[in-house]
Amino acid sequence: MADRPSILLIANRAREDVDAVIRDLHPDLERWCERIIEIPPGDAPIDLETTRDADLAVVVGGDGTMIQQARRLLGHDLPLVPINRGRLGFLASFDAETLRGDAELVFNGDPPRRRHCMLKVDLHRAAGDVLGHCAMNDCVLTAGPPFRMIQLGLDIDGEGGPTLSGDGLIVATPTGSTAYNVSAGGPIVSPTMDAVVVTPLAAHSLGFRPFVMSGDSPLDIVIERANEGTTVVIDGQESYPVAVGDRLRITRHERSVEFVTCSREPYWRILIDKMRWAAPPNYRRNDPS
Repeated sequence: MADRPSILLIANRAREDVDAVIRDLHPDLERWCERIIEIPPGDAPIDLETTRDADLAVVVGGDGTMIQQARRLLGHDLPLVPINRGRLGFLASFDAETLRGDAELVFNGDPPRRRHCMLKVDLHRAAGDVLGHCAMNDCVLTAGPPFRMIQLGLDIDGEGGPTLSGDGLIVATPTGSTAYNVSAGGPIVSPTMDAVVVTPLAAHSLGFRPFVMSGDSPLDIVIERANEGTTVVIDGQESYPVAVGDRLRITRHERSVEFVTCSREPYWRILIDKMRWAAPPNYRRNDPS
């Protein structure tokens, strides 16, 4: 293998199953790669000096780990090689054996990859403070305790929009369309599309349906009525309380993240095999007697 790459390795070795994968793969990684730079997991910022000489980021864990590290690596321009040690492995499509099978493709300097767009989420407090975040899957506004309906005023692309009364709202990327969004009745959107999916949660209206908007269009959400526990949740991992008068501005992030893809698992095949897309009922067999 010519021109061996340098890699950033991120794995929680305190987890026995993750450490076992690293110990299994380490001799191969040393053969495939020029240099291995290992850093701990978590969400602590990574300085540019650490990643300056790296060509790929190899991350071991479940989908939650991949989402967290995608946010963490945003801006470092490192394709992410996801090795699954979680329950589903929807984003983390490789395991040790499939990585070995695709090693020539993955570590050849130009691996196959899929670009995932991200959301930029700015929380404007009524008092004037602004908190900036990014999301790979979704930003969710949830009613919270005492679980009365909340009211949200939407403005799409500065041209106005509907008012939502209900339990909240999901704003998802195409990648996140198969997560909370699809469970709430939203559409599945190809991860290669430049789009944002907006799905209401228990809207108090027969006419408020999920919709898909252009990735170029900003979405402003004003909190018009809230509960004590009304919260913004980023990727299911970070949460921030909100109150009446606060405003969210959600746009497509100017940066994206790339995942190296497994040749044996194209996207729509993953939906069928792992998400059980359109799986039929378990019909009772005809009684031969």
